[in-house]
Amino acid sequence: MTISSLFDAVPRKDGEACATLTIRRPDDWHVHLRDGAMLKAVLPFTAAQFRRGIVMPNLVPPITGVEAAEAYRARILAARPDGSDFTPLMTCYLTDATRPEEIERGFRMGVWAAAKLYPAGATTNAHHGVTDIAKLAPVLERMERIGMPLLVHGEATDPAVDIFDREAVFMEQEMLPLLKRHQGLKTVIEHVTTAETVALVRAHAGRAAGTITPHHLVINRTSLFQGGLRPHLYCLPVAKRERHRQALRQAAISGDGNFFIGTDTAPHLRGTKQAECCSAGVFAGATALQTYVQVFEEEGALDRFEAFAAVNGARFYGLPLNEGTITLEKRPCRIAAAVAVGAEDVVVFRGGEELPWSLGEVRP
Repeated sequence: MTISSLFDAVPRKDGEACATLTIRRPDDWHVHLRDGAMLKAVLPFTAAQFRRGIVMPNLVPPITGVEAAEAYRARILAARPDGSDFTPLMTCYLTDATRPEEIERGFRMGVWAAAKLYPAGATTNAHHGVTDIAKLAPVLERMERIGMPLLVHGEATDPAVDIFDREAVFMEQEMLPLLKRHQGLKTVIEHVTTAETVALVRAHAGRAAGTITPHHLVINRTSLFQGGLRPHLYCLPVAKRERHRQALRQAAISGDGNFFIGTDTAPHLRGTKQAECCSAGVFAGATALQTYVQVFEEEGALDRFEAFAAVNGARFYGLPLNEGTITLEKRPCRIAAAVAVGAEDVVVFRGGEELPWSLGEVRP
């Protein structure tokens, strides 16, 4: 697979050595690919880096049925670049009307890898989400019985709750009771952003896991306001204080099998980001591996990068490890500042910067 058309490496000086790191091919356990022209524009970046991806179902309308999931998967496969073997792993969008029978049917058919719980109104296209998690008990009990993982967007939606406290409040009021009620349910707390949620995952090791995004390892809440309001760094959950960023970095590099990659790459057109009411989401998929490996190098933990990127997630989901490899090179590269989508574009996280690591050869 060629990646030269997506990522521009900065030429090395004559005779300059290049350190490399070769790992098992990684997976992205939380990716928004959107649909239509956006799907075709952003999928090549994810497919160039990751062998598999857990695809979020919050389209308009959301993916709530088996046939809709099959059709969406077919569109993703059709949009893959020539020669790509990227495999989309589909998810079911849970609503108040979700039936246990439909959940089990899709899981038994191999259509769904997991189900996604959005508290109603929590984030982009979440207005069809669950209004009362306790009433979802029949669905969660069925998932518990058949071994189907639950993926949770963990934020409270009460407007009286400070936006920087939404994750903490949800964990206390909803997540802990859910874990107590459904002790056999495999649960992924997605895009972890606080030290307290890191601790919660560790306290429920084996049946709870957490994904960590590249941007939450790099930015804190001050980053959103440096030099003015930075709408392209605004996402949900919003970035937190520096102590939380440091806790996330330590969790990622720890070797703890309960933490793994979930980029939460979430592209929005520039016009919807630079708007009176800014959309939430960071398009991190184009620079994800380069950012993750840079963090591991900065923390002196390159020997633990493969586990975080390519082992922990597959083991938690009960899926086979990937056979191929990808090589990362300690050589500067620069990704375009934005990606065209029709007549508009999507701003790339860290796009236009000179990044210290480049993507090298991919072997299937």
